[in-house]
Formats: sequence, structure tokens, C-alpha cells
Amino acid sequence: MIKVASYCRVSTDHEDQANSFAAQQRYFKEYIHRQPHWELYGIYADEGITGTSTKKRAQFNRMIHDAYSGKFQLILTKEVSRFSRNILDTISYTRELKALGVGVLFMNDGINTLDPDAELRLSIMASIAQEESRKTSSRVKWGQTRQMERGVVFGRSMLGYDVKNGAMTVNPEGAELVKLIFQKYGVERKGTSIIARELREAGYRTYTGNTKWSSSQIVKILKNEKYVGDLVQKKTYTPDYLTHEKKYNHGQEEKVVIRDHHEPIIERDLWSRVQAELARRNRHGARGSGHSNRYGLSGKIKCGECGASFVSRRRRRKDGGVDQRWGCFTAASQGRKQIDAQGNGMGCDIGRMLRDDVAVDMLRQALGALEVDTEGMADTVAVLAAEAIRRDGNGPAEEGENLDGQITRTRQKKERVLDAFFAGDISREDMQAMKERYDRELAELRKRLEASECVPPVHASRPLEEELRQEISALLSGDLASDIFYQTILECITVFRDGRMELKFNHIPHVFRFIG
Repeated sequence: MIKVASYCRVSTDHEDQANSFAAQQRYFKEYIHRQPHWELYGIYADEGITGTSTKKRAQFNRMIHDAYSGKFQLILTKEVSRFSRNILDTISYTRELKALGVGVLFMNDGINTLDPDAELRLSIMASIAQEESRKTSSRVKWGQTRQMERGVVFGRSMLGYDVKNGAMTVNPEGAELVKLIFQKYGVERKGTSIIARELREAGYRTYTGNTKWSSSQIVKILKNEKYVGDLVQKKTYTPDYLTHEKKYNHGQEEKVVIRDHHEPIIERDLWSRVQAELARRNRHGARGSGHSNRYGLSGKIKCGECGASFVSRRRRRKDGGVDQRWGCFTAASQGRKQIDAQGNGMGCDIGRMLRDDVAVDMLRQALGALEVDTEGMADTVAVLAAEAIRRDGNGPAEEGENLDGQITRTRQKKERVLDAFFAGDISREDMQAMKERYDRELAELRKRLEASECVPPVHASRPLEEELRQEISALLSGDLASDIFYQTILECITVFRDGRMELKFNHIPHVFRFIG
């Protein structure tokens, strides 16, 4: 007796498709029972799952696993498109199964993968199925874009708005909370962490019903253009119809923007003021500070009271200078230790901050106290690093040659796209999207090539090893600051409530203790 399994799948959750789903299972049972030498092992069925990828098809993957366990010798499926609409998946899995001695019978297509000419016929049918999937995806995408242009909303309800049947209506209760957040930030000039803490303390809930607000949630609300009545759609896009993976749209596709699309919650004047303030704080915040140690110690300073990481805080002095300190994130965002209105414990009583220059000085002292031959280590590392640099061949000339090769290959890809379009293999939209992508890549490669041509050869007034040795020695002694070095060597600095501080290096058991 030949043990036989069957696989079926429907693509949507429409009622007629659901009926077809049950009918497929019934058909396979009856068909197998009519074959005298066949015995039904089981039916594997995925309902409402896409056919262009096997990653999320649990039953399909279980079937492959059972095939490896030798539980059946034949798989029945209705047609190639039910098995997979991805030609690579179809060929790959049928080859795997054939190697295990398991055949796949595509009933409507008349293909048995154990036949000698099966793979050629299967490739043709799988290509047709994949092309049909691409056309369907393109049609759906085109239709959705046209609906977006007409103002139909593709999205879910949110704080302040209810979304139903593609239309947005103001939710009065949520709208009041949105107004409060914009008022606190734009008029009262409060920071996002303070706003989050005040909302928690007042018992306000997020849209999902959570009482724990975070500064990132506040920023997300403040940046959402829907609150001023505008609608921006296609913020994400799907570059590959086979994987269905979504990515953020950073200009790869044109967004659909409609100004004054729906009733606003926030007046445009306040909205503009808030966006300007967000931009100002971002310019003068982490990215615009130019203070590298901030990043070198990020995530490395821990609170001895609650275990949270310390975050950087900056304050401008009257003389124009900037003081930078590190403080417990829990204490900064939630205040002192307390019980909120819902009975949740929150806050931290560490009551201490750590100045950035003090933290760096502790690092230098600890490095200086290490009982290692820093000079000998610097010599060894410098020789190895110099040899690796030479062996890698990443000098300006070699880099230029590599970039020339990449430019040539990218041009060839662009030419193949145009050939495919003129041959009718891809649509104009696909051709245009791929051409623009390769144009962007070529522009970036040419820019890098020009930059590499301006770099002088790797030789200085002193040998490469000596230059590297001096820099490595300065790092090991703490005389030279490096974010990467700090992140690599430092395990953590723990700050305690009583003023004690402990510093640990990675892979070194010794603990260095300091008193603040």
C-alpha cells in the first residue's frame, strides 16, 4: 500500500472560498479511497494564507517535515498554484521531496514529479502561476492607490479618531487627550518624558488601554499629521510580491498626500509650532551635540536601585557651555518611587546623577590600573592590524577598482531591466521602479568613486605600524577617547544610591570601585 497525503489551500476568507476549502478536502478523501493500492495518511490544509511564500503556511511546513520522517510516499494537490505561486519554492520543494522518494501529483496539470520530464513541465506551469500572482498583486496595488487618491483611508482607528469603512471621524474622548498632549508640549513647553509621566500619574490610558505611557508614544502622537486634518498614505511599501515583507517608504514610491482631508483635532498654528519645537530639540539633542562620549557610554551606565539604564541629560550654562550628566531613565520618566492610581509600582529613588566627565575619568583610571603590558599589546595589535589592512587591499586604488566593477554590474542590471520591458516580461511600472532604483545606486557608487580618488595613498611620514601603535597605546591608556572602544571594553558602570559606583570591564573579573 502507498501512503498518500494531500495538500490544499484557499487564498481568501470569502464564504465561497471557505466552501471550496471544505470541498477540496472532501474531494481528496473520496479520490484516494477509490484507488485500490492507496491509503490516506492525512490532509494538510492551509486556509486564508498567501501562496507566494511558504514561510507562514504551518500545514505546508508540517507536511514537508513529515515527508522527511517517511510518513507517506505521495502528495496530491489540485494544481501548481495551490502548492506555491513562487517558482523557486515549487522547484526547490519538489526536488527535495523527490530525493526522499516522495512524489507530488498535480492533478489538474497532469504532472507527477517522479516522471522524467516533470521538472520541465512543472517549471512552465510554476512560471505561469507566479506571473499570475504578480499581475494580481499589481492590480490590487494599483486599485488601492487609486482609492487612496480618492481619500479612502487604509488604516486602523487611533487615539482621537475612529476609522470605519475608509472614513475618519473624531472620537471626542480621545480628541481631548490629544489636545492635552499638544498643549503640554507646544504651549507649556514640557518634555515628552515629563508629559508621559504626568499622563501616567493622572491615570490616562493609551489607545490600547495601557496606563504606562512612554516618551516615544508622545513623540509619535506629536508627529502624526492626521491630527491637523492631513492624510499621508503609503508610508510603507511592499518591494517584493513574493515575500510580502513591508518596508518603510523613504522615497522608493510616491506617497499619497491629501491636505485638509478630514476634521482636524489640532489647529494648524499649534501643529506648526510643535513641529518646529520637535525639530529644534532634535538639532540640539543627541545627533547634533557632536559629543562622542555620549554614545560611547550609552547603555553602559546602570542604576543600582532599579536596574534601568542611565540616559544622557544636557543643560546649557550661562556662559554658553554645556553640562552633560547621566541619570536613571526610570527616575527621569516616572519620578520618585510611588504607587499610581491603578496600584502599579513605579518610579525610582536613586536620587543621583553621574557627570559625563566623571564617568570618562573613572574609565581612564581603571584602564591605567589594569596590570597589563599596554605597550607590548599595542605593538602586537598594530602589527596584526597593519598586516590585515595590507592583505585586505582596501587602499584607494583597490577601492576604486571595486567600485568600477560595481558600477559596471549595476549598469548591466539596468540594461537587463530595459530588455525585459521591451520583451514584454515586466510592466512599465515595474521597469520604471527598477530603473529608478539602479539610477540611485549608480549615483551613490559614482559619488563614492569620486571620494576615493581624492584620498591620498596610505603612506605617511611614519610607518603605518607606528601610527597604529601610538593610537592603540593611547586607547589602552585612556588618553584617546573612542566610542567603539568604550562600547567594546566596558561591561557596565553601576551607580548606587549611597554614592558608590562600580566599574566592570568585559572578560575581566576585577571590579573597580569608586566613591562619588
